[in-house]
Amino acid sequence: MGSGGLRCQGPAAGGSEDVVTGPRDRGGPPKAPTMRDVAEAAGVSKALVSMVIRGAAGVSEDSRRRVLAAAEGIGYRANRTASLLARRRTNLLGVTMQVRNAFHAQLVEEIQAAADAAGYQIVLSAVSRTHDEQRALDTLLEFRCEALLLIGAELAEPDLALISAQAPVVVIGRRTDLTGLDVVRAAEDTAMGLAVDHLVGLGHRRILHVTGGTGAVAADRRRGYETAMTWHGLAGEIRLVEGGHTEIDGAAAGELIARHHGRAQAPTAVAAFNDASAIGVMDSLRAAGLAVPQDISVVGVDDAPLAALSGIRLTSVGQSPAEQASWAVRAAVERLDDGRTERREAVLEPRLVVRSSTAPVPA
Repeated sequence: MGSGGLRCQGPAAGGSEDVVTGPRDRGGPPKAPTMRDVAEAAGVSKALVSMVIRGAAGVSEDSRRRVLAAAEGIGYRANRTASLLARRRTNLLGVTMQVRNAFHAQLVEEIQAAADAAGYQIVLSAVSRTHDEQRALDTLLEFRCEALLLIGAELAEPDLALISAQAPVVVIGRRTDLTGLDVVRAAEDTAMGLAVDHLVGLGHRRILHVTGGTGAVAADRRRGYETAMTWHGLAGEIRLVEGGHTEIDGAAAGELIARHHGRAQAPTAVAAFNDASAIGVMDSLRAAGLAVPQDISVVGVDDAPLAALSGIRLTSVGQSPAEQASWAVRAAVERLDDGRTERREAVLEPRLVVRSSTAPVPA
């Protein structure tokens, strides 16, 4: 059966619950079958029905026939206005990421999978030393992306508000109280608190934090470190070394830490901003002749794939990238296809993954 079985009746937005003509309830207005009804009749997802109705690529011929047959069988009829609107839509989700951040790459892979399942494509715009976040967002808007997923956004809140007035925005991995956008993030302060708790449990007291710079996530993780140290009665042992997001930043911090090893009050453990920074710290410590964890224990945050490699085996705090990505894509699709307008926020609990970069405090 061809697509001519879907006959036009009245105006509706493409990808939403279209206006249809169907059987009347007793004494009431016509009962309109929806895309959800088609999905149930065909035994497929609503996202697949939406892809078939708007003629999106990536649907097998068998699935297309089954959906169209189910639609005709229950009297679902997409209207011409909906089809026209659908053709004006791009079905593109714009994603910003920091090109040197391995955890961001992990999130992008999961976002792509979630977008594929929802019938959307993604457009990546990298934030780098020559291409700042505002330029990355401008690029996505020029490509007519329908919604924007901002990984680790560091824009000032007034700038975030301006962007969210132009397209639906989902912020991934950052805390913000702005009302016009959605947020999914791990509890960053809790993540760093878990790292400190683990080290204290191993007997460490002189625990140093390598910071992540000046961004919102870095501020949350620093606060989590300071709060946990204070809670354990170690406020007097709080020590900070400025770092950043990359292995190079961590290596510079590691060189400084190595120079002070053996002196009074030198740290016996390091809680780094993220895994990349922690790996840089470990590299510098080992280059200086120090053993990890026999001389100094090291913990990271993100539980990136590199952390599990046999030559690294970094204890880290995981951030549930698959869950964050799935939630972010679902939030964007709800705004685009279902018309949701109220703000949503999800805060996911991190989890500690213990490997061989941490050990009890040296004698």
